[in-house]
Amino acid sequence: MKQAIAQFLTQPKDRKIAVGLALLGAVTPLAGIHKFYVGQPVWGVMYILLWSTPVPQIACAFEAVWYLFQDLESFQGRFGLGQSATSDQAIAAAQQTAAIAEALRELEKLRTEGLITEYEFEQKRRQLVS
Repeated sequence: MKQAIAQFLTQPKDRKIAVGLALLGAVTPLAGIHKFYVGQPVWGVMYILLWSTPVPQIACAFEAVWYLFQDLESFQGRFGLGQSATSDQAIAAAQQTAAIAEALRELEKLRTEGLITEYEFEQKRRQLVS
């Protein structure tokens, strides 16, 4: 069950389904179902808690129009990639940090061997870190 939920959350979301669920929430008391689909369960619960007011239905209608007119890249960037986009960013940041650390080790090695001066080392170190 947990594996199925994790797989569902990391799959790209279909904009047409999100629009359909939002429209369904606008005309029925099922307001907020689309929020669970796009990975925003807290907002989904808020919509359900406000079911007796017209606010969730109006918000669903606005969001259906918003999802419909939003370009695909923007929709996928906001709702479609789940956690994979975050993990890709984390991997890129880790690789960049590793590259900077390696460059600093090389600079330190050159400094200890006397191939660059202390001043040159400090300049290049500041350039790498900033």
